[in-house]
Amino acid sequence: MRIVKLAVVAAVCLTAPLVLGACSKDGGSSADAPADAPASAPKVTDADKAAALAALPAPYNTGDLSNGQSKFAFCRSCHTITEGGPDMTGPNLYGVFGRKVGSKPGYAYSEAVKSAGFTWDAEHLDKWLSSPREFLPGTKMTFAGIHDAKDRIDLIAYLKVETGYKPAP
Repeated sequence: MRIVKLAVVAAVCLTAPLVLGACSKDGGSSADAPADAPASAPKVTDADKAAALAALPAPYNTGDLSNGQSKFAFCRSCHTITEGGPDMTGPNLYGVFGRKVGSKPGYAYSEAVKSAGFTWDAEHLDKWLSSPREFLPGTKMTFAGIHDAKDRIDLIAYLKVETGYKPAP
């Protein structure tokens, strides 16, 4: 019986790296993809993100993307930011900059948001992030806000870099 257990443990130890290698964080390398698999979007590098940050208008061009990502943890339970990502309790934020407030198709906004009448830009988002319910009474967003101005700058810079924002030429 002991020999059987040792044989099973040895088999698991020998095959585990092969099995676990297929479960990598990024879904495996492109070399492992089947020939008929669709090509994925090119990876955005840290250098790409640094260039996108530098192209932002002041003060967002001085934002700390790492801190912005950390502050996005407050938002992550309700929002996604990837292109084509799902709406959750809140709408997907990809492409939010330049979009009329309350206009994302398929999301059920509160009447206050639907009738607000502005377009999302950094200045409106800064006021919103400071205190959504004070900025727009009647919103169904329950988030208390981010009170530190530098944290809001960092979060807005992060969102601009991550959600497809393109500065006007």
